[in-house]
Formats: sequence, C-alpha cells, structure tokens
Amino acid sequence: MGENSEIVGVILAGGRGARMFPFSDRYPKPLLPICNKPLIVYQIEMMKELGVRDVFILVGHKGFQLSMMLGDGSCFGVRINYVEQTELLGIAHAVGRLETYINHPFLLFLGDIFFVPRDLSQMVTMFREQGEGAVLAVKEEPDPAAIRKNYSVVQDASGRVRRVIEKPRHTTNRLKGVGLYLFDLSVFDAVRRTPRTAMRDEYEITDTIQVMIDDGLTVRVANSVLNDVNITSPADLLDCNLLEAARRPGSHLIGPGCVVHSGAVVENCVLGANVHIRHPIQLRRTVVFDNVAVDSQTNFDGFILTPEAVLNCGYGQARVSSAPVSRTQN
Repeated sequence: MGENSEIVGVILAGGRGARMFPFSDRYPKPLLPICNKPLIVYQIEMMKELGVRDVFILVGHKGFQLSMMLGDGSCFGVRINYVEQTELLGIAHAVGRLETYINHPFLLFLGDIFFVPRDLSQMVTMFREQGEGAVLAVKEEPDPAAIRKNYSVVQDASGRVRRVIEKPRHTTNRLKGVGLYLFDLSVFDAVRRTPRTAMRDEYEITDTIQVMIDDGLTVRVANSVLNDVNITSPADLLDCNLLEAARRPGSHLIGPGCVVHSGAVVENCVLGANVHIRHPIQLRRTVVFDNVAVDSQTNFDGFILTPEAVLNCGYGQARVSSAPVSRTQN
C-alpha cells in the first residue's frame, strides 16, 4: 500500500503495568523485548506497512525511555509525536486526550498487546468503503474463556455491529475483539458521552463504540489478526517470545555478540545481544535480555533472565530468585 496521508497511527503506551513486577520498575511495557525487538517497534512497523507516516504515542509511566529509544521516528520511516497521559482512567479517556492533536481517522493500537497480523490492510479497505464510523480488528477465537477476557461483538445480517460487550459473561460467536481499532473523528464526540463504569471505575472504549453504534454510525469487524498476546505478567512475556520464536527457523534465537559455553545446551530460547553463558548448563524455554552474563551453574527452564533479576515463570506469579547474573561489559 502506498503512503496513506488520510490515516494516522496512535499507540497507547502510558500504563504502569503493576502486574509486570519487577519489569514495571524499570521498563515501560511497550519496550519489553519480543525476540530481541521492543514490542512497540512491531506496531510501528505494521503502521508503516499500511502507509501510515504520522504516529502519536500516548506516554506516561517512564515515557522518557520511550522517547529516548524511538526518537522522532525517522529511523523507522515515520514521524512520532508524543502526548503525555497524566491520568489512567481507561482507554476511552486516553483516546480523548488526543482530540486536539488529531485531524484524520486513526489506527489505534494498545501498546501492551503483541499482534500477529493476518491482513491489516483489510481494515483500511473496509473503512474506505463505509466512509465513517469504525472498523474493529477481531480474531476467530475457539476458546470462550479468551473472549470473556476481552470483548465480544454482535452483528446483524448485513455485517454491521449492533452490540459490543466488554468481558462478556456469555459468548454467542467466536469473534474476539483484540485491542486494535480504526476510528474516524466521530469517536471523540462519543468519548465525551461515554459513562464511567461502576465495575472498574474507568471509561471503557467498548462503551464509546456502543455510543457510535447507537448514533447510527457504521461499525464493522475485520478478521485481521491471527494471534494476540496481552502482556500482563512476566509469564505472558515469556510465552509471547517463545510463540514468536517458534514461527521462525530453528529452535532458538541468538542475538549478536553472544558467547555460549561449548558445553551449554540451548533449546527453545531467545538470547539477546551480548549474552554470555559461562558454564556448561542447560537453558530451555528461557528468555535472556541483552547484556546478561549468566554465571550460574544451575539449569534454567521457563525463566526470564535480565541484568538485574532472575524470574521463574513456572508459577502463577513470577518468582524472583538470586541465581547469579550480571551485566556484560561492552
């Protein structure tokens, strides 16, 4: 697709991610690595492939790290604009913060979700055909429990969405909303009329979409995503890395500058740049961040190793242990 000056990109990257401890103390979630590339970079690259050239990033917790890493976006072939998010009151509230900055329809990504796209250009095509309202990315989801964690949609015979239901108790089809949307500017009018929910005391984007539907605007869905992983815990980060690595050749991914002991066994792992494995140990289903020196003589299975911590993700909540790791000297 050629350059699309009619659509801009938006990434919501202002959340704190308290359940990501200890990462939440050091990293904004969108900078966490998926196969040695920050999550948010995948989203920027998807936008660029669609012809989007202007990207607005809503920043909050440790937003300076995002701006330091991404800069003005020129190295990714886009122009990045940063907008500060001072309150965390839900997705709809965050979208409302952007009204004075955006004058075009926009593609909205939630910055803590990793997407494996099917065909995102389908969303743009549908939006151009209908000329108004919204297109919601969905995934065919066989697991009703997964739909209940996100939102469901109810369509009429013509394919128009009539209801969007946040975290539904009952599901009527296999369509799961995945946190990727294409809106026209009418969404800002709907945001102003979005009620604050009693359940989570937030302004839900699904309520905003329902306002748009009730106003008679066209809202449709595009089955544009093969997979989505919401990064809410360290275990999610581990799973996401291993799932993405499995889509690539070989059983593991090793970054540049790594030094691995000749007797070490590395299986189904992701090693970042400049990682040193100093003993003949076994690493399986493990992610090692950049610049980690692993001095431990014990094996790792289901771990995340960072320069500051060792996390065992084999539990419901990741446990931090004291196995010896340090930062490599460049």
